[in-house]
Amino acid sequence: MSMWWSLHLRREAASVPLARRLLIGTMETAGVDPDVSFDLSVALSEACANAVEHGGGAAPGGSSGAYRVTAYLDGEKCRIEVADSGPGFPAGRTRPTARPAPGDAERGRGLCLIQELADDVQFGNKPGRDGGAVVSFDKILKWREDAPLVTV
Repeated sequence: MSMWWSLHLRREAASVPLARRLLIGTMETAGVDPDVSFDLSVALSEACANAVEHGGGAAPGGSSGAYRVTAYLDGEKCRIEVADSGPGFPAGRTRPTARPAPGDAERGRGLCLIQELADDVQFGNKPGRDGGAVVSFDKILKWREDAPLVTV
């Protein structure tokens, strides 16, 4: 079984739960184990929240700009990619620093959470003049016994 979807979302806080609900609904319909779906949905929420917060300035016309979420389910793996149009990660770094935040911090845990919840995580920048950060992560899928979309 193979499928994918892509969303183009405004950089607004309300877009984060929308992306998360779409992912959870897709996973549930496909028959993915709920624990795997939960891990992926939390990682997606963190990546989207980072795109909303750091993904660039206001777009022309006063809107807040946009970011893109793409999810691929291919066989036994799910890959999620979140790309924004902000400044991207600092040049010369192959991986942003993902250090645990102090216990009393209200933010700063997103990249660490993504790394803990996914099997493979990649951070990069979009090529070209417009730039922007790209966070992609993979997770091996587990299926419910009654999964409707699994081919045996």
